[in-house]
Order: sequence, then C-alpha cells, then structure tokens
Amino acid sequence: MGTCSQYGIMMEKLHMKKSLRSQRTLILDIALEQIVMVTIRVLVSSAAFSHLLLVAVTETTLFRGPFPINAARTIVLGYICRPFGLLLHVLDNISLRRGPWALMQAGSVAASNSSALELEAKALLESGWWYDYSNDTFVDHCHFYGIICNAGGSVIEIDRGSYYLRDEISKLNISSFPNLVRLDLSDNGLTGSISVEIGTLSKLTHLDLSLNSLAGKLPPSLGNLTRLVKFNISSNSIIGELPLSLANLTRLQAFDISFNLVSGSIPKGLGNLKNLLEFRLSDNKFTRAIPSALGLLTNLFILDLSFNKITGPIPLSICHLTNLVSLSLSMNQINGHIPLEIGNMTNLRELYIKNNKLIGPLPSSLGHLTNLISLFLDSNQVNGSIPPEIGNMKYLRYLSINNNKLIGPLPSSLGNMTNLEDLHINNNNIVGPIPLTMGHLTSLQNLSLSGNQISGSIPVYIFNCSSLHNIIFSHNYLTGSIPFLNSSFFPLRWIDLSYNSISGGEIPLMSLEFLDVSYNNFNGSFPNLIGDMEHLRHFNLSNNKIVGQVPSIIGQLTELETLSLSWNQISGPIPKEIADCKRLSELLLSHNHLTGSIPSQISDIHFFKLDLSCNNLTGNIPDLSASLNEVNFSHNSFYGRIPDMYGYDNYAPSNFIGNKDLCGHVKGFPPCPRSIVHQIKFFVPLIACTMFLLLGYFFRSRCRVRKMSSESRETKNGDLFSIWNYDGKIAYEDIIEATEDFDIRYCIGTGGYGSVYKAQLPNGKVVALKKLHRLEAEDPNFDKSFKNEVKILTEIRHRNIVKLHGYCLHKRCMFLVYEYMERGSLFCVLHNNAEAVELDWMKRVNIIKSTAHALSYMHHEGVPVIVHRDVTSNNILLNSELEAFVSDFGTARLLDSDTSNQTLMAGTYGYIAPELAYTMKVTEKSDVYSFGVVALEILMGRHPGELLTSLSSSQSVMLNEILDKRLPPPNRLVAQDVFLVAAISFACLRAKPKSRPTMKSVSQEFLCHKKPIINPLHAVSVWQLRNQETYMVGESETHFEGPCFLVEKDNV
Repeated sequence: MGTCSQYGIMMEKLHMKKSLRSQRTLILDIALEQIVMVTIRVLVSSAAFSHLLLVAVTETTLFRGPFPINAARTIVLGYICRPFGLLLHVLDNISLRRGPWALMQAGSVAASNSSALELEAKALLESGWWYDYSNDTFVDHCHFYGIICNAGGSVIEIDRGSYYLRDEISKLNISSFPNLVRLDLSDNGLTGSISVEIGTLSKLTHLDLSLNSLAGKLPPSLGNLTRLVKFNISSNSIIGELPLSLANLTRLQAFDISFNLVSGSIPKGLGNLKNLLEFRLSDNKFTRAIPSALGLLTNLFILDLSFNKITGPIPLSICHLTNLVSLSLSMNQINGHIPLEIGNMTNLRELYIKNNKLIGPLPSSLGHLTNLISLFLDSNQVNGSIPPEIGNMKYLRYLSINNNKLIGPLPSSLGNMTNLEDLHINNNNIVGPIPLTMGHLTSLQNLSLSGNQISGSIPVYIFNCSSLHNIIFSHNYLTGSIPFLNSSFFPLRWIDLSYNSISGGEIPLMSLEFLDVSYNNFNGSFPNLIGDMEHLRHFNLSNNKIVGQVPSIIGQLTELETLSLSWNQISGPIPKEIADCKRLSELLLSHNHLTGSIPSQISDIHFFKLDLSCNNLTGNIPDLSASLNEVNFSHNSFYGRIPDMYGYDNYAPSNFIGNKDLCGHVKGFPPCPRSIVHQIKFFVPLIACTMFLLLGYFFRSRCRVRKMSSESRETKNGDLFSIWNYDGKIAYEDIIEATEDFDIRYCIGTGGYGSVYKAQLPNGKVVALKKLHRLEAEDPNFDKSFKNEVKILTEIRHRNIVKLHGYCLHKRCMFLVYEYMERGSLFCVLHNNAEAVELDWMKRVNIIKSTAHALSYMHHEGVPVIVHRDVTSNNILLNSELEAFVSDFGTARLLDSDTSNQTLMAGTYGYIAPELAYTMKVTEKSDVYSFGVVALEILMGRHPGELLTSLSSSQSVMLNEILDKRLPPPNRLVAQDVFLVAAISFACLRAKPKSRPTMKSVSQEFLCHKKPIINPLHAVSVWQLRNQETYMVGESETHFEGPCFLVEKDNV
C-alpha cells in the first residue's frame, strides 16, 4: 500500500517534457496503452491483487525494455492506485521521459511527499483526539472525523468543534500541517496557551478557538497569517495586550476576542484591516480611548466594545462607519457628548451606549436613524428633553433611557413608533401628562415610566395598546381614577401604580398576576371584583383609605402569595376563608381596626412573614407554622401563653408588646402561672413513695408478670410514633413483622449510610425506616452517644425537615424511623420526564426556598448547630403536594459521633465543597456550597457538573440556555424568582468559603427580595452571574446585597 501511495503522488507531481517520437512509435504507444488498460480492468478486482500485480510487474524485465513500455508501466501503476483514492490523470499530466534517471528523480519526490503525509497522520494520532483510529492501520487519515485533505492527501481542514475534548491544545502539533486552510477547535474545554508555531500556517484562512479555557498571551506570530479571513478566540482566558502584528491581517473579515481578559489599549494599527465586517472586543479589560483609526473600517457591519474600561469621548470618526448595523459601547467609562454626527449612520439597527458617563442632551439627529430597532442609553447623565425627532424611528422596538437626567414632557411623537414593544424611561425628571398618542402603540408590551414627575390621570387610550403586559407608573404624581377596562381578556399581567395620588377605579382584569396600588388615595370598601382575579399572586393595597371588612371572596385567590393591606381603615374579623389561599407566604394586616380572634384555620398556612400589629385583635395566639421567620403581634389585646414554637424564644419583645395579658418564655414577659394540677403534683410523689414502701414487695412479682404480658401485647399493637416509650428490642420485633425481616420488596432506596424501607404498621400508619449499614450497636459507648444525638434530632421543629420519630437499637442492626414522603426524592423526580414536567417553575423555586430555610434553621437557630454534610437532591424528599423536606440531617454526625472523626470526608461526589479536598474540615459553608449545586440542579433539571467545570468558558452562555428544556420558559413574574435563585446559587458556589453567603442571609434574601427584573433571561449571561459582586464579606459574616445589574436586550 505504501508503494502504491508513492507512485500515486509521483504521477501527480511529475511533469516531464515529451520527446519527439516518430509516427509509428506514437501509434505503438497508444496500442500498448489500450492493451494494458483492458487487461487491468479484467484482472484487477481487489486491493490485494493490485498490490501483488504491482510487485510482479515492477520486477519484470518487460518494464526495462523500450520506452513505450515505460509509459504503459506508468498507466498500470496509476490504475492500480485508484482503489486507494490516489487515481491521477496520468495521460493528461505526465510527459514520458526516457531513461532510468528520470524514474529515480520521480521516486525521490514521491518519497518526500509520502514522508510529509506520514507526519500529518502521526500528529493526528499522537494528539489522542482521534483515538478511534489508533488501532486501525488501514484507514487513511484523510478519512478521520473532521479532516479534509486536498487531492494530494495533505490535510487542509481540521474541524473538531464541540467535541468536548478537555485536553491541552499543545497535544496537537499544528506545525505538521503546512497546507492547513481551516482550523476549528471551538467549544472543547481546551487548556494551555496558543503556540508560537501557529504562525507557520501561512495558508490559514479560518481560525476558531472560541469557547475554551485557553490562557496566556496572543503570540505575535499570528501576524504571519496574512491570508486569514476569520479569527475567533472568544470566551477564553487570554491575557496581555493585543500584538501589534495583528495589523498585518489585511484580509481579515471577522475578528472576535470577546469574553477574555485582554488589557491595554486598542492598537491604532487595527485601522488597517479595511476588509473587516465584524469587530468584537467586548467583555475584556481594554482601557484608554477608542482610537480614531477605527473610523477607517468603512466596511464594518458590527462593532462591539462593550463591558470594558474604555474612557474618553466617542470619536467623530466612528460616525463615518455608514455601513454599521450594530454599535455597542455599553458598560464602559466613556464620557463627553453623543456626537451630532451619529445621525449619519443611517444603516444602524442596534445602538447600545448604556452605563457610561455621557453628558449633554440627546441629539436631534437620532431621528435620522430610521432603521434603528434597539436603542439603549440607560445609566448615563444625559440631560435636556427628549427630542421630538425620536418619533421618526418607526421601526424601533426597544427604547430604554432609564436613570438619566432627562426633563420636560414626553413628546407626542412617541406615538409614531407603532412597532415599539418595550419603552422604559424610569428614574428621570419627566414632567407633564402621559400623551394621548401613546394609545397608538398597539405593539407595546412593556411600559415603564416610574420615578418621574408625571402628572394628570392615566389616559384611557393607553389601554388601546392591546398587547400590553406590564405597566409600571410608580413614584409619580398621577391623580384621578384608573380607567374602567371592560375586557376580561386583556393580556395585562403586571400593574404597579404605587406612590401616586390615584383615588379610585376598578380593575376587572382576570389575567393579572401582580397588582401594587399602595401609597395612593384609594377609598371606599374593598374591591368586590378582586375575587375574580384567579391568577393574582401579589396584591398590595397598603397605605390607602380602604374601609369596611375584608370580603370572604379573598379565599378565591388560590394563587396568592403576598397580601398587604396595612395602614388602612379596615375593620371586622379576619375572614376564615383566607386559609384557602394555600400559597400565601406573606400576610400584612397591620395598622387597621381588625377585631375578633385569629381564625384557627390560619394555622394551615405556612407563613414566612405575618404582621397583625396595631389592631384590636383578641384571643390566644395560635401555634402557627414552624416556618415563621418574621412575626408581629404587637399592640393588640391578645392574652394567654405565647406558644413555645420555633423562633418565639428568639424574637424581640417588641413583636409582642402592647398585649398586657400575654405570658410565656419571650424575654420581658412574665412566666405563665402554674395550674392546680402543677401544685398537686408535689404531693403525689410523697404519697406514692409511702404506698410503694408498704406494698412494694407484695406487688413486685405480680408486676413483673403483668409487665411481660403488657409488652407482648404492645409488640403487636403498639404505636411506633411513641417509640421513645419502648425498649429498642421490642421495636425491632415490630419492624421485623412490618417489613418481613427487611425484605427487598420493601426497599425504596439506598444511600451512603443505609437502605430505606417502607413499612405499614398494624394501625395503618406508614413510616420510612432507614436501616443503617454500620454495626456499632454492640459498643456501649456508641450506644450512649447514638441515643443522645438522636434525641437532639427529634427535638427539631421545622416544617421543611423530615420528622425523625425515633430509632431502634438492636444487637443485629439499628435503624431510624422517619416520616414517610409519598413522592420520594427530588433526584428521582427530576430524572423522570413526566414527574419533572409536573414540577413547574414555581414549585422548583419553592423547593429551593424551603431547602434554604431548613438549612438556615439548622445552622443558625438549632441548639446545638448541626451541619448536614450531605446536601444532595437525593436527600431532599417531596410529599404528595411536591413540597420539599430535607432528610438525613445529622446522619453523618450520628455515625461519626466522636468529635475526632468530624474531619473525615463526608458527602456525595459532585456536591462536596472544593476546600474539603485539602482541609478535610466540614463547616456550615460546606453545606452552602452543596446547596448552590442543588439549586442549579433544580433549575437545569440535571446535575450542573458540566457547567461548573466550564464556568471560565461559559461567558456566552445565557441563563435561559441552561434552564430545564422540558418546561416552557418562565413568564415575566416567575423569571424574577428564577433570576434570583440563579444569582444566589452562583454566589454559594464561590471557591473561597468566606466569600459564600450564610444560609441565614440566603433565607432572608428569599423572604425580602421583591425587585422585578426588566430584562429577559436570554439577556443575562452565566458568566455575569458568576462574576457579579453580590456579596460583601464582613469581619464575621457575609451579607447579601442583591443581584441588581441590568443587561441589554437580545440582539435583534
């Protein structure tokens, strides 16, 4: 096969002159050629026979004869090599040369080419990236996946994009491919630096190394690639400055080094790349001003310099780029004015200049950009009024000018932009009324004008915008009433009119999910139509002048999560129907005139925040949900004992003051008086002792018999939920019968510490039994410590922790008795497609919140503090309502109760905090890391291991791309929670334990976070979430500050 390859290449490369032949010799040559061709076609039927024939004819003296025979020999070799992909057009390209020296010269050339091909094949195999072919010597390297060769068998293209090689880039010796034209190694997790030898690929036109983990500096030898058309190394960790030699790449059309760590200034020499169409330098560390030389790139379509540290003004030369379609300069420190000449860029469709230091007015020439689709000028210091010429942008879909110093009224010309979908002019100094022409914006979906000085009433024409989903007019001077809307099918989901002076109006919108009309002048009785808003989740009517009673129809709001009616004049009792709002987590009714007692049904609601202060309520304070984190019963007429439920001992007395007849364990309140029963009990022991001394001996033997008989009966009919009253051996006999001696049929799961069995007791109760693997029951020291630890765990009272009912300690085995969870583990639900779809976004968010609250309780409220050590999706169980309960709390501690063993590695691979690899010391921050993994796993629907290992190369991965694709995208309201969960998750995954938040701060953030996000999830990158500074580390604790950055709209 090697000989065949050599001769095939020889036939392609040999170019000999034809000698003069006589007419007779030429005819003889042709005849001999035809004879040989016919003979070969008949005889050659396999590669093996071709090879034998070649060897035979080579050794035959026939080929040492006359010159025509030499020609025939060449034809034979050419035809034989066809099965190997090396057939060449011999008769058209080879001139016959007579004599043996010519043949020797051709053989030398063929041998040289064969050696070069062998080097290419060797380089491919030695990289290890084509290991499938390492044992197959019969496959030509040109047939490897992603390899394309030229006619001579030399590699011209290598395409191994998105193969997740996760290897050193140096494994591939690129200098072995001198004819390479295209090289694509993108999205492979490659590490290392770009070799200087890349400059030897003089024929290279396309180079794509994006989405890897490459580091180091760019080699100056890149300037040797003068044929390069496309250059993409985005989403890596390249450092240093751009080499000046890049100015030599004059054929370049696409240049992308975004999402790296490149620093320094932008070289002026890049203005020589006049064939550039795309120029992307975003998300780096470039400093200094934009060079005016970039204005020479007149063919440019896309210029993206966003997310750097660029200073100075926008150079006027940029406005000469009249072919530019997208210009992004956001998130820099650019100052000065917006150039008047920007109106020359009439082909512009996207203009992003947000988060800079621009000053001065908006130029009227913006109106010349009639093809513009997206305009973002947020967070600058732009002043003056909005020019009426802005209405000329008839194709504009997204306009955002938040956080500036704009003054004057809204121009009526805004009504001309009939394609507008999003309009955001928050936090400026806009005055005057909302123009009537706004009703012409029939495509408008999101309208936000909060934080201004807009006055007048809300025009009814605004609701001609039939596509409107969100209205935010808060913090203005609006008056009058809300216009009556008679369409129950109106798509409006979100209305925020808080902090105005609106005095009334009806809102019969059946699709509303968020309604905030707090801090207004609403008066009269409670809105009667509120019960029809079955999708309402957040309702805030606080700080108004509402009178009358809370209607019972409030119970029809089954999706309601927060209800705030504080600071009104509401009277009457709290309706018992409010208990039908099962999702309610915040109920704020303070500063009203409520009377009566707290309805007992309210104890079924799992509140996180309850404020009933400053009313006229009476009766006892009920034992509400143990998940309460914030309560206030102050300044009422409550009496009796303050329940000894979780958290009350730690609440400040201010939450109960103003109730003179309360007693209990809260600091500052008197203890409750002892009843007559408590007084009598002091005399009972004396009488009992006397009786036992007189009659003890008589009844001693009788009591023994009676006790044994009683134990025998209780073994069959005893209640396992009072297992503390039994001896462990007796409980063991009950379990043997319930599980048929732990038969495999009753096993519902196996973990690192034991197997879980389902057992139905004779009384019908179902429990979960965790039979532990380890057999220390015979060790008396372990017996004592085991019981002490179990006792601590049984005193845990939190609604999101699986209740431990008891234990059984037997010489053969030991097990724990837990509350049974019908839906099993979260891990199993996420890995079952049908059940995963049932677990919608709100259920997933609630599972994450519940887990956070449970961990916060154990870390900060429990005595003693208990670290879980194994927070995984397998240890989060779901009941029939898909509510979350953390299980196996303290199991690791139980099994390693000796403090000397607390440094042993605990946890599950994939959830263990990185510091345990070298410190082996488990702390609360170890649980925080594991919680972050679980939270991402819930959002993604799978373990985030692949994402976590490629965080450095995830700069272009957007948040919506990692979400579980089995669910539809979250709506705007739910997206707020998803965004918050993702931001907190990445903060929990910080490498340094001290940089992670505490579970207490995470829990509190989930309780208090109410900021809606404006931008969609597809505009939030994972890289930004990971690198945002959301937590500030103090001396003793990490405090959450909140993820509050905004990002631009998705490119149109």
